[in-house]
Amino acid sequence: MRVIRGCQEMGIATVAVYSDVDRPSLAVRMADEAVHIGPAPSAESYLVSGRIIEAARRTGAEAIHPGYGFLSENAAFAQDCADAGIVFIGPSATSIGAMGSKVQARNLAKEAGVPVLPGSDGDLADPVATHGFAASIGYPVLIKADAGGGGKGMRRVDSASELDAALRDASSEAERSFRSGTVYIEKLLERPRHIEVQVLGDQYGHVIHLGERECSIQRRHQKVIEESPSPLLQRYPDLRARMGEAAVRAAKAAGYYNAGTVEFLVGDHGNFYFLEMNTRLQVEHPVTELVTGLDLVHWQLRIAAGERLTLQQKDIQWRGSAIECRLYAEDPEQNFFPSPGRITRWQMPAGPGIRLDSGVYENWTVPMEYDPLLAKLAVWGETRDIAIRRMRRAMKECAVEGITTNIRFFREILADAAFGAGELHTGFIEEWQQRRTPQSPADADRAAQVAAYVAMLQEGKALPAAATTTPGISKWAAAGRAEMLRG
Repeated sequence: MRVIRGCQEMGIATVAVYSDVDRPSLAVRMADEAVHIGPAPSAESYLVSGRIIEAARRTGAEAIHPGYGFLSENAAFAQDCADAGIVFIGPSATSIGAMGSKVQARNLAKEAGVPVLPGSDGDLADPVATHGFAASIGYPVLIKADAGGGGKGMRRVDSASELDAALRDASSEAERSFRSGTVYIEKLLERPRHIEVQVLGDQYGHVIHLGERECSIQRRHQKVIEESPSPLLQRYPDLRARMGEAAVRAAKAAGYYNAGTVEFLVGDHGNFYFLEMNTRLQVEHPVTELVTGLDLVHWQLRIAAGERLTLQQKDIQWRGSAIECRLYAEDPEQNFFPSPGRITRWQMPAGPGIRLDSGVYENWTVPMEYDPLLAKLAVWGETRDIAIRRMRRAMKECAVEGITTNIRFFREILADAAFGAGELHTGFIEEWQQRRTPQSPADADRAAQVAAYVAMLQEGKALPAAATTTPGISKWAAAGRAEMLRG
């Protein structure tokens, strides 16, 4: 929907591709043309490169925008587009490949003079050497999937006795999720902030940054609230310039063009460390657009068409504060478990400073096959305090029925004193859950049971028969969705 709207504003005709379950989607309705590419499972539709390229050929499309997920960071798909004479609206296959491997990306960042956390740069096949390395950088450490993201293939290790099992489990999960079991070890930074920098570059070597986004509010290593500017800038006013320069160096080292995001972990005293580069447009890009006044999709299209980036770094100005909340069909009281089903009521906010990016509507059915993101609700205000109050007002106007959502969760987080004070870190939600009003014993027991079932699915284990009668998981287990959930 976001890309279709951007194309319409530039007079560009659009073609949507869709699976069986997405036939009634708004994107299919709004595009000039739509092409069916297969059944609901993504491995039989959205991840089949040839079907998407064939749809482009049949409709005479000149370019393909990969969106936020699926094939957006797939170097092979970008190369398939190039081989077919179709423009891939994003970076080159070479740049995607360079940043697709986290170990290779770390090495590129180091060569470019960008600070990185201590970590392994090669194979972990030798158990003795692996134990020795982990001990040398000091526990706790984090095991991460080389080809991963979204928390898959990631394990915290607090002592040597946990290392072997954690390596085995992380590698197994990475293999299932990314078809690559390669993992590496990195020093764990306690209570870090997750701050990313938006970069934009053309095909002629000109790269600039558009400032930072604070993305520390996460559940299961996935972002749910993002904002710009980061509240940390009040403490370290030079942080944006330092991180921006580092992000540009990392992007140039990869020969990067189009829109991309360089992610950092920030520790005490404003020290920051390269985490990874997302070689695509991020879900949270609206907050950058709100504070800079730039349209990133327009620039993606122009750069892909071969235009030069006419903006200079000095031209970028930041105004006010923007916050985005990701509205999900999920139950925060049940370990954020997905809640598919038919939306019987869909009322979204309006008024000054409100932006809604969504593709759902009343009576639409949230499918079980895909990520249950419903909408991105973003607000802008002259200050962070005004933006928070505006988002709180917007959340009060939200009304969704027929499914469970995280709207109440956002209402509580936005009213939290620590959030209001900008005291953010990647473990914020877990700490907030501990200090909020306790659940009833029955609710706590049910939440613990669902969490246990989720852990079993993530580890590739079969669910017990009792799962089919547990609220919050029953319809998934009954529908035989264990394999999909593990993915």
